[in-house]
Amino acid sequence: MSTITAVKSCATTSCAFNASGCTAFAVTIAGAEQPTCATFIALDARGGLPTANGHVGACQRLECVHNTDLLCTAEGVDISDSAICLSYEVR
Repeated sequence: MSTITAVKSCATTSCAFNASGCTAFAVTIAGAEQPTCATFIALDARGGLPTANGHVGACQRLECVHNTDLLCTAEGVDISDSAICLSYEVR
């Protein structure tokens, strides 16, 4: 893999890393039931990068077709308003 997967969009406006897009340097996709953004944090503050330029740093969903060696190989991911990875696909 030669590139790191970008977070194309994030609708989770209650996340401290969302300022018109994902401002986390890297997010982790995890979750026991749903493939969720484990980096989500609801705070009364905003943090992260000065621009919405987040990427997927790790993926813990081994059954996803985009997971290779715990890294996301999707062209980009979209995160729903409930922090679910909408790009997730079961093998």
